[in-house]
Amino acid sequence: MGRYIGPVCRLCRREGMKLFLKGEKCLTKCILDRRRQPPGQHGELRRKQTEYGKRLREKQKLRRIYNLREEQFTRYFEMATKMAGNTGENFLRLLERRLDNVLYRLGFALSRNHARQLIVHRHVLVNGQIVDIPSYLVEVGDVIAIAENMRDNPDVQRALEVRGEWSVPSWLSRDTQTLQGRVLSLPTRDQMDVPVNENLVVEFYSR
Repeated sequence: MGRYIGPVCRLCRREGMKLFLKGEKCLTKCILDRRRQPPGQHGELRRKQTEYGKRLREKQKLRRIYNLREEQFTRYFEMATKMAGNTGENFLRLLERRLDNVLYRLGFALSRNHARQLIVHRHVLVNGQIVDIPSYLVEVGDVIAIAENMRDNPDVQRALEVRGEWSVPSWLSRDTQTLQGRVLSLPTRDQMDVPVNENLVVEFYSR
């Protein structure tokens, strides 16, 4: 199954919360401010949610936040199950360490899609080397930077203007002058601002 290319506001309505998939528009013209019911002809019908349904919705919400295909998402879960410690926290940590997510968290991109575009077009460096793989997993001590020829790019500057006031997670540091960020540590659960119950996601895959 390929990547979803339909209207992303529909996904936010389905999950009943902002997933910040459209960058600046999510802050200014979010459709949830006008229409909160799920999409479709029967979106307003209220049905009792099953236990399976609750777990499925948490899984879909998390997958859509990071904008991953199902097979990619499942692969990260399998990696998390093989790591020592809490599977749910390991799962979130792997997703947070993706380069496209780190670029977004640093405020250098308006959305994870925008971050992915910058990476694929070879405008992002890790430790001084160009990395064009959005799924690249950063390590402690890595320095992530926007390429010098892109520092005055209107979209990058707009991202800094719109998201510059947002606090950078404490496991990262940011220098807005040089457009560089550094990974200070691997994130813990309280440092990961992800509005999802990861235990329900683990239960979904463990059923």
